[in-house]
Amino acid sequence: MTSTLPTRQSSGVPIRPTTPDSAPLPVSLRIRQRLEANGVSFLANDNIADHLLEGDLDQLEIEVAGKVRELLRSLVIDIDNDHNTEETAERVARMYLQEVFKGRYNHQPKIASFPNVKKLDEIYTVGPITVRSACSHHLVPILGNCWIGIKPGERVIGLSKFSRVADWVFSRPHIQEEAVMILADEIERLCEPQGLAILVKAQHYCMKWRGVKEPQTSMVNSVVRGDFRHDPSLKAEFFELVKQQGALLTS
Repeated sequence: MTSTLPTRQSSGVPIRPTTPDSAPLPVSLRIRQRLEANGVSFLANDNIADHLLEGDLDQLEIEVAGKVRELLRSLVIDIDNDHNTEETAERVARMYLQEVFKGRYNHQPKIASFPNVKKLDEIYTVGPITVRSACSHHLVPILGNCWIGIKPGERVIGLSKFSRVADWVFSRPHIQEEAVMILADEIERLCEPQGLAILVKAQHYCMKWRGVKEPQTSMVNSVVRGDFRHDPSLKAEFFELVKQQGALLTS
């Protein structure tokens, strides 16, 4: 009779057979469990960089590529023989994790602030800053421009840093209204201005490319905080400056 007992190593310790239950969990599930155990939100436009371990993103890219490959097969695309889609799954996985959704998986760029030595309190605007995102409803592009108005407080940051933080915030699946609020929160945290105003004008490919297919439609929204909210003249000055900067796009 064939024995069903586990074989023994030379040390006498039984060798336990590998079963599906002992196989390692997919990295996406391990990350999810880590987030849930710590009560961390992982919505589409959240940043989860603080809870990723070394090597997680490399493993996640491999896992996502496998899932994209199955999506292509479910779309009845012969990826085994089609030279155009042979490596599409790998390219898509790399694009999502390293480019268009990088704001979810990477820490905020290092942005130093400096004392407002001269006590400057006149407003200034930065823009247009190009913003690129993706609609969290259909995962198609959102492309547009952003203007940021600042009435300085005790600290200031360099002009180029506004572009860096905007790119980091928008490089996630979003709806535009929430993206602007998240960007405002980050800028307030970085330099604590007396007043902050942000305006975003963007085109949504969920309307241009599909659905109603309106090629010229755009969405404009803004957020005003601090002195911009309480002083109508400052708010009007911000929008006038944005109008002037916007005119440069068509000149």
